Amino acid sequence: MTELSIKIRIADRDYPLRVSPQEEERLRLAGRLLNERIKEFREQYGIQDKQDLLAMIALTTLADRMKASKEKDGTDAALTERLARLDQLLSSVVLA
Repeated sequence: MTELSIKIRIADRDYPLRVSPQEEERLRLAGRLLNERIKEFREQYGIQDKQDLLAMIALTTLADRMKASKEKDGTDAALTERLARLDQLLSSVVLA
């Protein structure tokens, strides 16, 4: 597998990475989105320290991910329950 050498700039600092061609676009987009969030947090909270900005972004991102995961689990459970009911209905129709 061929790997690419790329640099992702985050908070005015370059990070060299070796990635597969399939990962390149996703990582570049993630870097752009992260820099946009840094700008938003800097403007919203007036924070200039990059470490503080990155820590706050990491915290809110993880909290959002945890919320989405919990919502997905609830959706999965509801879907499983509905599928079980549908299976019961189909079984009763087939047996009738």
